[in-house]
Amino acid sequence: MDERSEHRFHLWGWIVFVVCAFFFIATTALAGDVLGVIASLLFLLACVLFLIPLLAKDRARKRDSREDY
Repeated sequence: MDERSEHRFHLWGWIVFVVCAFFFIATTALAGDVLGVIASLLFLLACVLFLIPLLAKDRARKRDSREDY
């Protein structure tokens, strides 16, 4: 698998984790589970932190490809 495909799989995997985090937040909030909401928010924060370098790499790759022209 080439680097670009691997990067795309990582990015989509983290996006799915973010979507799951929102469902965890909703479920625990509806259940009135304060500790669950806090844990879900921390999980969402961790997912976003993992996404930042992937998105930055995408942005740099797009910028570099525009400079080649």
